[in-house]
Amino acid sequence: MSDANFRIVERRAFLKYTFGAGALILGTHIEAWASSADTAVFHPDVFLGIEPNGTVILIAHRSEMGTGAKSTLPMVVADELEADWKRVRVEQAIGDEKYGSQNTDGSCSIRDFVQIMKVAGATARTMLEQAAAQKWNVPASECAARNHQVVHTKSNKKAGFGELAPLAAKLKTPDKATLKFKPASEYRYINKNVPVVDQQNLCEGKGIFGMDAKMPGMLVASIEHSPVYGGKLVSFDAAEAKKVPGVRDVITMDHFKPPHNFQPLGGVAVLADHTWAALQGRKKLKAEWDLGPNASYDSDRYRDSLLATARQPGKIVANRGDVDAGFANAAKTHEAVYSTPLLSHAPMEPPAAVAEFKDGKVVCHAATQNPQAVQETVAAAVGIDKKNVICHVTLLGGGFGRKSKPDYVAEAAVLSKKTGKPVKVVWSREDDIRTDFYHSTAGMYMKAGLDSAGKPNAWLHRSVFPSIGTTFDDKAEYAMELEMGMGWNDLPYDIPNHRAENGAAKNHIRIGWLRAVANVYHAFAIHSFVDELAQLAGKDPVEYALGLIGSGRKIEVNPVGMKYWNHNQTQKDFPLDTARLRNVIETVAQKSNWANRAKGNGHGWGFAAHRSFLTYVAVATEVQVEGGRVRIPNMHICVDAGQTYHEDRVLSQLEGACVFGTSIAMMSEISVKDGKVQQSNFHNYQVARMPESPEKIHVHLIKSDALPAGVGEPGVPPVPPSIANAIFAATGKRLRDLPLRKGLRG
Repeated sequence: MSDANFRIVERRAFLKYTFGAGALILGTHIEAWASSADTAVFHPDVFLGIEPNGTVILIAHRSEMGTGAKSTLPMVVADELEADWKRVRVEQAIGDEKYGSQNTDGSCSIRDFVQIMKVAGATARTMLEQAAAQKWNVPASECAARNHQVVHTKSNKKAGFGELAPLAAKLKTPDKATLKFKPASEYRYINKNVPVVDQQNLCEGKGIFGMDAKMPGMLVASIEHSPVYGGKLVSFDAAEAKKVPGVRDVITMDHFKPPHNFQPLGGVAVLADHTWAALQGRKKLKAEWDLGPNASYDSDRYRDSLLATARQPGKIVANRGDVDAGFANAAKTHEAVYSTPLLSHAPMEPPAAVAEFKDGKVVCHAATQNPQAVQETVAAAVGIDKKNVICHVTLLGGGFGRKSKPDYVAEAAVLSKKTGKPVKVVWSREDDIRTDFYHSTAGMYMKAGLDSAGKPNAWLHRSVFPSIGTTFDDKAEYAMELEMGMGWNDLPYDIPNHRAENGAAKNHIRIGWLRAVANVYHAFAIHSFVDELAQLAGKDPVEYALGLIGSGRKIEVNPVGMKYWNHNQTQKDFPLDTARLRNVIETVAQKSNWANRAKGNGHGWGFAAHRSFLTYVAVATEVQVEGGRVRIPNMHICVDAGQTYHEDRVLSQLEGACVFGTSIAMMSEISVKDGKVQQSNFHNYQVARMPESPEKIHVHLIKSDALPAGVGEPGVPPVPPSIANAIFAATGKRLRDLPLRKGLRG
């Protein structure tokens, strides 16, 4: 067990922190487009270019929302290139399939692209060294790139990147197999906590987010959607809305055709000269709706139906041994049901985008996690080819998965086509919370057959929830492979008889992925249940969990009736490695001084450990419960994410995961009555503020030579069960439904 890095953040301390001719371009195609400064320069549609003046242009093809993707991937290129970071210009890419996937989702930016970035940097460095060798008529082996220039090691001759770029541009691109990569000991930027590229602009308030994007002559639109998912407009009266100063027009938008995918929902748009007029005009609309079949949807009754389904046999998605025989021969059995509510993404910046439809093309600026999805969705909405959609990506004021679904961008494009002017669509906080792609509600049933020592010989678990698949197939009732592969059909415990099942569930509201996705509810049920079993056996929860895991081994996951998703990675490259899971558990126990913790009388510690996004995470949480209020003095989180490339951003994402997970555990909930979402803003859709957040977050990052895995999401799933288990240790009260605050009040 070893700490690669460790950081503790106290709440109060947080407040104190508060290409032209002759250019070398790597790629197969060059395309001109306006940069952020609207200057006419050449940008390649791959990742690296060098201008004659020596400026290195690096293309950031992933979206920036605080994770550091815009900085870390270009930094890897710069390190391999031996570029001077002060002479690097990072440009945000437009949407273009030639970059590969641009979907900044699923905690995969580093995992999927770090090697590609290393190849880009090493290729350019090699070509510059070859150009210098040709210039000086010396062997290339005697030339080495160092800090933005190439040096002849024997004579100490030097030539800058800009001087060598025209010569290098004429050379043949070397075969990837011949490239030599820098050893980690020579890294200049990787894991050196270099400031992110937008830091100065962000500190000075100059960062351009979706809400900041503008186009000349644009109108601003606020859209009234149906208050019930699937409802259709019957009639509306815009007379009073049009009297509001600044309102220019009121336009109807067609209702979506199932499946909804990322289509605009439809409704009535109020267009105005500025945001305030659009919002005020919309308040004066008088719209009548046919609310449709989902008007009877009630989230409490629906939760009860999920739990009822979970108590019945479902579709088998994992099966090992003979579970029924294991139960028949058990000394005793234990069962429990758990539930989690709908959740909203609620990023700090609600959706916003501006678009102009002109001459059969669309140019848009959007706070989006996926500009390629923007191209496809906008093209379908206005009836053009996706190659005629140019999507410029702004900074994102948070995303959590919401902004990979570009319905709001398509709304702007549709309205621009209708009006003949650029249109900026602005979603209010109320729109954002009441009309989201919600994280699914879930009901889960757990049953274990125990031997005389309290260890399970048989294990059955069932999960029931409306699937993300309903976004793309409105008739879907069972989970997708990826959802079952998130902690359900890949149980890491050494139990001879194990069966996992999935029950059918229809959706009545838009369902989408949110940070950590199905791992959130699966981890809550499984790791709460393990704690229950430990208490029944009279065992320490950490030691009990380690006993369930058994010895370190690499598990071959073989689900029933479906492929094991494993984030589309091979199990050879990314096995389920229980030795790594054991390691994070043992480390967090040591760092939190678990063995000497106190419990009872309102004070307790809870623990949970989970693998998600190919990363291993353990969390130990301390709580103090007084009446219905829970205080969290300490939260320890230990993570093995394989190789990392910007430890400051890694640590920050894990700290954020602790706060995000605390919100899910304690207070966040979307409830629906008569088909209508009851929450509207942060006064009733609550997230953890400073008093509710962990007072001290201790991050323990394991040094690892394993392939890089995910970071943005895997810190979240173990947090809610660790808090629930801590509350049990403090009070003896077992809470099986999120959010936990409701159970404490009951």
